[in-house]
Amino acid sequence: MPWIVGIAVAIAVVNVASHLIEFHRRSQALSPWEPIVWEFSSIALIIAMAPLIGLALARWPPRTDRIAPFVGVHLALTIPFSALHVGGFVALRHLAYALVGQRYAFSNGDLPLVMLYEWNKDALTYAALLATFAFFRWRADLAAARTPASPERIEIRDGASAIYLDPAAVAWVEAAGNYVEFHAGERTHLVRGTLQAWEQKLAPLGFARVHRSRLVNRARIRALAPTPAGDVAITLDDGRILAGSRRYRAALAGKD
Repeated sequence: MPWIVGIAVAIAVVNVASHLIEFHRRSQALSPWEPIVWEFSSIALIIAMAPLIGLALARWPPRTDRIAPFVGVHLALTIPFSALHVGGFVALRHLAYALVGQRYAFSNGDLPLVMLYEWNKDALTYAALLATFAFFRWRADLAAARTPASPERIEIRDGASAIYLDPAAVAWVEAAGNYVEFHAGERTHLVRGTLQAWEQKLAPLGFARVHRSRLVNRARIRALAPTPAGDVAITLDDGRILAGSRRYRAALAGKD
């Protein structure tokens, strides 16, 4: 995040100077505080929302065989991103102008065109931040791939690269079509395979099947509670609640 803040502030300073120079060149009156408010209100919202793009990347990461869904999802996410950005900086600017007894005019009666213009800029900003987060994630995965495998590590492969996960960091594993999805904190890792095959690999590490489509790390279970249907609600140490099937209750023996 510090690099995002640094780059954003530098861009804001350059844009403020550009506004002042342009208005002076046109011999138009402009108080120096106005472009400062314009730029830093925008930058403040982008910095605040940047972590959400990182979370979106973790939830919908790029896959060599699923490029179209990846592009489609993130293109769609640029719309709420832009709406929140514009709504936020407009509110901040109205507040700043009100403090000095003035009114801020955003669209001047042409709101659809202005929103389209802002979305165009915000889509590029979203893409730049997404690419930056993806680069740092790639570097982290590359560093992890250089770590030699050990019996206490879970090795998963994405194409030609390998990632080694600490079993304690993985809370649960679930089937996702022809893939298996590992949930480790805020990160998810998708690997081609079957849950049955991974069940055999992970059983020695303390993972148990609790549902036909789900394995859970027994060490991460904090509480079990029966459901009216006779199944079980599994509470993990991070507060997340997963559904367990009555068919696999025996796998949870000793965790009540």
